[in-house]
Amino acid sequence: MLAAGLSACAPSFNADVSRFTATLPAPQGQTFAVVADDPKLAGGLEFALYADMVAAEMQKLGYTEAASPSEANLLARFDYGVDNGRERVRTTGRGFNDPFFGPWGRGFGFRRGFAFGFHDPFLAGPEVRSYTVYVGDIDLKIDSTASGERLFEGQAQAASRTNRLQTLVPNLVEALFTDFPGNSGETLRITIKEDGKTVRPAR
Repeated sequence: MLAAGLSACAPSFNADVSRFTATLPAPQGQTFAVVADDPKLAGGLEFALYADMVAAEMQKLGYTEAASPSEANLLARFDYGVDNGRERVRTTGRGFNDPFFGPWGRGFGFRRGFAFGFHDPFLAGPEVRSYTVYVGDIDLKIDSTASGERLFEGQAQAASRTNRLQTLVPNLVEALFTDFPGNSGETLRITIKEDGKTVRPAR
């Protein structure tokens, strides 16, 4: 699904969102705290920035942010990252196949795109370009502090031409919280348009 469209190189951001929910309670005054699922991120300024985005989405749902994790009814364990990228090759255009010259004029050993000493674009072969594709993702797990029970698990991923977390994470957070908590076990493609509007897929 990620290969179906790249983000950050098109006028919209496409994310694949998977969510699993057990008994996440509807907002009725419960408090929450966002904590780092990876201890290496805990206390970091960058993590705090993204944690605030998750907290803002939780507050929109009706939950109340606790003063500290020890006072929260719900612990939202958050993680994020981007891979090292993979090279992709794209071929555009097609060469001219002449039965007298062979494909791209090779029948008589001509240089590609040249015939009788003249450059001919119709004899040129396809244009090949390479670029790097990165996959960014976020993970959110919500646990009950009273019972330790896992109440929600969600992940959002996007293939992109950029590895800047400052670009990827805000859009991934928005995608993950679109129609939250969603149907358990369902994976959806969420599109966020350039104007900031979110496209909710038809069910």
